[in-house]
Amino acid sequence: MSELEKAVVALLDVFHQYSGGEGDRQKLNKSEPKEIKEQEIVDKVMETLDADGDGECDFQEFMAFVAMVTTADHEFFECE
Repeated sequence: MSELEKAVVALLDVFHQYSGGEGDRQKLNKSEPKEIKEQEIVDKVMETLDADGDGECDFQEFMAFVAMVTTADHEFFECE
């Protein structure tokens, strides 16, 4: 398996690790990432991720978030 394929599998694994605990297995909701202790942080992250305003984060919204974080990290490390 190529490095890109491994990365895609890892992203899918992370998404599914948190999705589906309650309700739709294909979406995250605010109560599922219980490892994050501060509800305020969870609320803000979900607000950012939930592009369509349905109160859940589907895989497409999750990947948009991953792309934003990756781009920000790339730009940060280019400046160093």
